[in-house]
Formats: sequence, C-alpha cells, structure tokens
Amino acid sequence: MRLTTEFWVQAYLRRLSLNDIPAFVTAKGDVTAGAVLVKQAPLNGTARLFQRSYDLDGNRVWVTLSEGEERGVDEAVARQRSFDPDLWVIEVEDRAGRHLLDEDGLRD
Repeated sequence: MRLTTEFWVQAYLRRLSLNDIPAFVTAKGDVTAGAVLVKQAPLNGTARLFQRSYDLDGNRVWVTLSEGEERGVDEAVARQRSFDPDLWVIEVEDRAGRHLLDEDGLRD
C-alpha cells in the first residue's frame, strides 16, 4: 500500500522541522496521488529543483530537474505546474543546502 501524497508531504515537513530546516508548501496538489517537486534554496540567489522519479531498476529516486539562478528555477516550477495542476511544490530554505531527500524513508 502506498502513502498518500499529503501524508508523505506532512512527514517530510515534520522531518525538516525536527532538523531546524524551514520549509513551506507553495503549491498544494492532489492529496492522494499528486506528484511532488522540492525546491531547495540556500538563500544566495540560486536554487535546485528536485522531482521524484524512477531509476532503471524501478527504484524511486530524486533527480535534479533544474538548478541555477532562483528565478530560472521558479520558471521551471511554473512550467511544470502549467502541465500538472495536481503538483505539490515544497520550498526548503537552508543556507547549507540541506534537503534530507537522500535520507532513508523519504524515497517512497
């Protein structure tokens, strides 16, 4: 049984909070099965945009969808949202660049 997107987002936000990493839902998508984008902003004018995907073995992984100037990453988010209105967008703001997506339990 798969977790709903809303449940996963709430768990992710809680894990970030426990690590003193500010994060905000900037776009709420479908609560059951919406896709998730995570924008990591180190607050220096740049950002990275991650999207859940699958590797060749069928495992869930996070891939970099866009990176560079924050304005360009925001434009990539807007393009993705124009294709998929059910998309969730989470913005993580951490000067050290932490996002925790590589930790156990966040791949599903």
